[in-house]
Amino acid sequence: MQKYKFIIIGSGWRSLYYVRAAKALPDMFELCAMYCRTPEKAEKMARENNIRATTSIEECLSFEPDFAVVAVSKASIADISLEWVERVPSVLCETPAALDIENLNKLWKTHQAGRKLVVAEQFTRFPQYKALIELANRKLIGVPDFLNISLAHDYHGASLTRALLGVSPDVGFSVRGKIYKYPTVETFTRYERFHDGRTADKKRTVAVFEFENGKTALFDFDSEQYRSPIRHNSVKLRGRRGEIADNTVYYLNDKFEDVKSELEIKTRTIETGDPNPSLARIEEVTDITFEGEKIYTPKFGLRGLPQDETAVAEMMAGTAEYSRGAAPEPYPLTDALQDAYMSILLHRAADSGGTVKSEKQIWNK
Repeated sequence: MQKYKFIIIGSGWRSLYYVRAAKALPDMFELCAMYCRTPEKAEKMARENNIRATTSIEECLSFEPDFAVVAVSKASIADISLEWVERVPSVLCETPAALDIENLNKLWKTHQAGRKLVVAEQFTRFPQYKALIELANRKLIGVPDFLNISLAHDYHGASLTRALLGVSPDVGFSVRGKIYKYPTVETFTRYERFHDGRTADKKRTVAVFEFENGKTALFDFDSEQYRSPIRHNSVKLRGRRGEIADNTVYYLNDKFEDVKSELEIKTRTIETGDPNPSLARIEEVTDITFEGEKIYTPKFGLRGLPQDETAVAEMMAGTAEYSRGAAPEPYPLTDALQDAYMSILLHRAADSGGTVKSEKQIWNK
């Protein structure tokens, strides 16, 4: 198979997820270059990651990449994506698509003009979450109508909410919410592990989404949740015939007999030796089964990737195939824009303490 060639625009924390994914799948991806703003940053990224890094746009384009990953600050991501989508066959941009409705509209108009822009909303591709969505789609619990979700923030939470409830991007909604602050013992950051018991006020966002099709989601996310070992991710999805609570499914079978079944997730632990405590140990999902049926196996085989990078690699492959005209877009832009829009209104509601209602936008009419 001809390798997928790509470049990375940006050199922050998220850009390195794509570096790690490419290194884990050298038979599929060729990272041609990373574009940095300064020679000093380019030299640092090249030295620390053993990759080509440059400050030259022309050098990046000379490799004729299949796609460019845009991994810059949230405030800049829409503008930079709009610049690079004019230079390369397709752009895979980090989340969110934009922070305001004006830029969401610009992205949609660019897409309508024929440019290939994909937003790397990877959470629905996490092996565990993909399995939960599969079970929800099977309607074992009936049609899902209520979700209590504490898994991911803002647009990621919006994406998972709609996927688990089966809500399309054209369904209107209202949201009310509030942001609370609670003192919490700090453990992990992106770069450090604390053992001294230091505490700091951390934000917890709680909101209720009510969709026009009658479905409801209770959103609850703590700012410490992604890394802290004392903050638990949880999901409860309810339907007429049962519910899914984390990895346990309670439902009625065809004879209306009650059944309790577990989602069995098998992993392997990999000690990477990375000095960063957040990267020193990897839990790779090897397979997921439900009632004796294997419902997840790694698409690319075992590559030593945690769930996030596994999902990122799927988005990269899907974008490359879309770029070459061999497949549809891996995550429809209508969905990605709606995820960002839900996040925008969530924060409006939380900041005001009131209820905010959605309006029809150009991407979901």
